[in-house]
Amino acid sequence: MPLMTSWCSCFVFCILLQTSQTARGVVYNITTSEPLFPNQTLVSSVQIFELGFFTPNGSANQYVGIWYKNLAPPKIVWVANRELPLVYPDQSVKLMIGSDRNLKLLRPPDGHVLAGMRVRVNSTDGENRAFRSWKSSDNPSPGNFYMGVDPRLPPQIVIWGQSGREWRSGHWNGQIFTGVPNMTRSYLFGFRLWSIQADGSRYFTYTPLNSSNLLMFRILWNGTEEQFLWDGTSNAWTVLQEQPAKECDFYNKCGDFAICNEMDSPKCSCMEGFSPKSPDQWNRGNWSAGCARKTQLQCQDNSSRMDGFLKLDGVKLPDFADSVSAIIRDECEAKCLENCSCNAFAFDVGIGCMLWTENLIDVQHFDKGGLTLQIRLANSELRTKSKTSKLFIIITVLVGAFVLGVLVWLLWRFKDNLKGFSIFYRRNKKLPLLDNFVKNEELFAELSGPDGLARDAKQVGGADITVFNFSSIEAATNFFSEENKLGLGGFGPVYKGKLFGGQEIAVKRLSRKSSQGLDEFKNEVMLIEKLQHRNLVKLLGFCVQGEDKMLVYEYMPNRSLDSFIFDLAKRAKLDWKKCFEIIEGIARGLLYLHRDSRLRIIHRDLKASNILLNEEMNPKISDFGMARIFGTNENEASTNRVVGTYGYMSPEYAMEGLFPVKSNVYSFGVLLLEIVSGKKNFGFHTLEHPNLIVNAWHHLKEGKGMELIDPCIRDTCSTDKVLRCIQVGLLCVQDSAVDRPAMPSVMLLLESKTMDLPFPKLPRSTSITGSMDTCSLSESQEIESLNGVTVSSVDGR
Repeated sequence: MPLMTSWCSCFVFCILLQTSQTARGVVYNITTSEPLFPNQTLVSSVQIFELGFFTPNGSANQYVGIWYKNLAPPKIVWVANRELPLVYPDQSVKLMIGSDRNLKLLRPPDGHVLAGMRVRVNSTDGENRAFRSWKSSDNPSPGNFYMGVDPRLPPQIVIWGQSGREWRSGHWNGQIFTGVPNMTRSYLFGFRLWSIQADGSRYFTYTPLNSSNLLMFRILWNGTEEQFLWDGTSNAWTVLQEQPAKECDFYNKCGDFAICNEMDSPKCSCMEGFSPKSPDQWNRGNWSAGCARKTQLQCQDNSSRMDGFLKLDGVKLPDFADSVSAIIRDECEAKCLENCSCNAFAFDVGIGCMLWTENLIDVQHFDKGGLTLQIRLANSELRTKSKTSKLFIIITVLVGAFVLGVLVWLLWRFKDNLKGFSIFYRRNKKLPLLDNFVKNEELFAELSGPDGLARDAKQVGGADITVFNFSSIEAATNFFSEENKLGLGGFGPVYKGKLFGGQEIAVKRLSRKSSQGLDEFKNEVMLIEKLQHRNLVKLLGFCVQGEDKMLVYEYMPNRSLDSFIFDLAKRAKLDWKKCFEIIEGIARGLLYLHRDSRLRIIHRDLKASNILLNEEMNPKISDFGMARIFGTNENEASTNRVVGTYGYMSPEYAMEGLFPVKSNVYSFGVLLLEIVSGKKNFGFHTLEHPNLIVNAWHHLKEGKGMELIDPCIRDTCSTDKVLRCIQVGLLCVQDSAVDRPAMPSVMLLLESKTMDLPFPKLPRSTSITGSMDTCSLSESQEIESLNGVTVSSVDGR
């Protein structure tokens, strides 16, 4: 008889589906009448996981579990009957689906997190201790440690032991967990927090960048969290990272109001303005008592002695923050000062404002990474600190002035030699010229003029913007030679270059004949400098000299997306897997612009030629000259000057000048259909259908969607997935912006395998008006219609 304890079978069947065939037996389904016996296993449809009975080494107990298929030794990732083991061998046991649709004999999951699993986050339910450790390395019984999510905003991953918290990840800022300093960009699209569901819940998921990688997290019996990757070369599991890894990683190692730093000796120190509660114990290396304030806060009872803040950079922020996200940094500081219980505040663009009204707990200093904590101190403590800082500044200025004087004297002494070198270089054009770029206030002052470019740049990014010397760009591009010319866009010519240090760059030079001018140039500098995302092209800097204005980008060796999908020879190099990765990458870039960046951006010229491909064929959205910033609560704006490219414009934008957030969704839908079909929406027509969108809708409606697929990818694609992409693309290009899904929903629809999709409405509007013969337009031609619409070039850059 099977054990009558049960658990919903949803978890197992998210991993294991449909038919299986193994050496031990063949099982096509597990049902009420077709159970699974000890001599059988069920294998997932993608041949990665296997479900069956197993016995740990040296044990007489038998369990039901899931492990990676065809790996030796087996890596058990989930155990069902942890507290009710069977006696081995027992051939009479079986695993079956009950009449209540529950999988008999199963228990809650153990301490493994697999790729694609969802971990629920709901602040009203409190801590979600989703995963529990084994009792020991070979005993799957429930152990003493849990791993899960503390949903208190902003959420974080936590390990709990018998005595409470053992480790935490730091707060989630939309891209990384801020308390894990080695979280590089490779993690950026691994972890994701999905939008709020109908019941108020969210879900954390982890998806590896390479879907073929076998990867998992687990909580060990001793309370250590590990991330594993299967190495097919050595046939072994490789530990990528583990937490806690160092002494300072353990929760609140140094006590309250103290900082733990692995690079210091001793590792623990009190924050500025605080001293050890128990000096004797502290000096003996027992830091558990923590620290206390030297001077109590004034709490603004006297304006002349107002409390202030001391900045602490590069730290893991304290635990138990109160999130106040909808305010700016200055308001965040004011909120803290208004509250006599507030001990510190921090502001992060991905999180917002955080206040701490309790003790500052579990603060760790990082050599790299971390955030900035503003610690509240009494005015007298700040004055003491200020005197010390001023002395340090005076000494630094004096030393700097001396060094600068020596450099000026050396330049004057050898000026004739430098002049001769410059003349020789100009004549030969072969010697490298140093990259004379600077990041200081003086250069911005030099650039201040009638156009106000330097002033605008300073307001947006100031010293963070790199300004290149014109001669550096000349040298890098071999004086803008034709052999270095990559193409011609609406902005002007684009050149490939190489800096003195060897870094390859792409230089966009503003053409005097271009319809785009100074406003677009300033717009792109100010916008893209603030945007950092792996699917957005990186702006390295700009150059202004006289009427010459240039933007300097990272170089994309594979040029633009249109050069691949619309070229028969290059198109053959893209299989379906790579095409879908490109689609996902563009979607993630737009999701960042719409929701996750510090600014809310509408691109307004999203098209295939503005999607650049790096050496790994990863897509990056480029050309932000026409982009617009939206306010936090804005969803729509309008303009009298409609700019962009026909075929990619949403109807409301092309015809009325309205550009809601979902106008980008429309452009994305066109791009998706172009990637799948290999055909251009701009200029595409048949006798029956005026454009690619309408053609795709009729193909899908008539059940002929596969006929739309480009033959180059048809043999490598998954039918269900590619038809889902067509349907998502058509949902994105519906006439009304209200009917289109937002980008978070688009991502979910693309990646879901089971979610039902509504059928899109028949497109009746188009950004190409009936009065214009779009087929007669050259792709390199720029025109302006009666309503002010401009068509920018679709050439690669």
